[in-house]
Amino acid sequence: MAWINLTFFAEEKDIDLLSEALEIRGALSIFIQDKNLNNSDEELIFGEPHSGPNKFWATNQIQALFNDSVDIKEIQDELVSNFQDIDFKFTASSVSETDWVKLSQSQFKPICIKDRINIVPSWHKINNPKLINIILDPGLAFGTGAHPTTHLCTEWLIDNVSKEKKVLDYGCGSGILAIAAYKLGAKMVKGVDIDPQAIIASKENGAVNECNIDWLNTDKDFKFQADLLVANILSSALSVLAPLLASYCAPKGKIALSGILESQENQIKKIYAPWFTFEQTLKNNGWVCLSGVKV
Repeated sequence: MAWINLTFFAEEKDIDLLSEALEIRGALSIFIQDKNLNNSDEELIFGEPHSGPNKFWATNQIQALFNDSVDIKEIQDELVSNFQDIDFKFTASSVSETDWVKLSQSQFKPICIKDRINIVPSWHKINNPKLINIILDPGLAFGTGAHPTTHLCTEWLIDNVSKEKKVLDYGCGSGILAIAAYKLGAKMVKGVDIDPQAIIASKENGAVNECNIDWLNTDKDFKFQADLLVANILSSALSVLAPLLASYCAPKGKIALSGILESQENQIKKIYAPWFTFEQTLKNNGWVCLSGVKV
């Protein structure tokens, strides 16, 4: 069995009508993502204040999957005719059943960070057992190691974790940073998140990697004084959570804040200044990780 994958770009205002038109014309699935995903122009909309469940990005990449029996040229012509204000630039490719799986998996390759940690999807072999290998498949929760902010936070953990440290991963997502801290030898690790799906994913990933980590939902009260606290979440959330995160950090403990664009660095530093003195900032492709010491 084979399919046709049709890809094009569109603005936010057209997404709903385009999705409806694609469904009417037989689209089996419609995948929408930020055109600028994983670069400095990426828009962080989901989870931001006032963003609704149907909000999309300013410019979106749309991928629609069809049975190969359809006339894809006819579908393209109909879209051009019905959406005359869109400058369509179509890419249509044939995808076999085997290729579709391979195509999906090929997007996620092992990621080596500072020659210390290797993040490996389960379908890849572990080629260097001397590294700390973390088995992690992409899923619904954020964090595969590919995004610059996850990469920066992992670098920070490599530089700061030691066997006597207690670590808190606030907004744990897939659990990758908590797992990295545990594998680096931290004395105790906790991971917390507001999303129940993230807790499920973190527990599964922790089990696969044989980690003894306490996973908690933020709706449950807990007391913890972390020597190292890492929070890789949206800048809007970081702004609101400053007093809470400070309360979870032990005196002279260290904090790593990411999910922050370079343009937002000074703003976040100013908000956290009552509690933390900031050290050198780590940077990657327009994103930053702020490192602070509690005063």
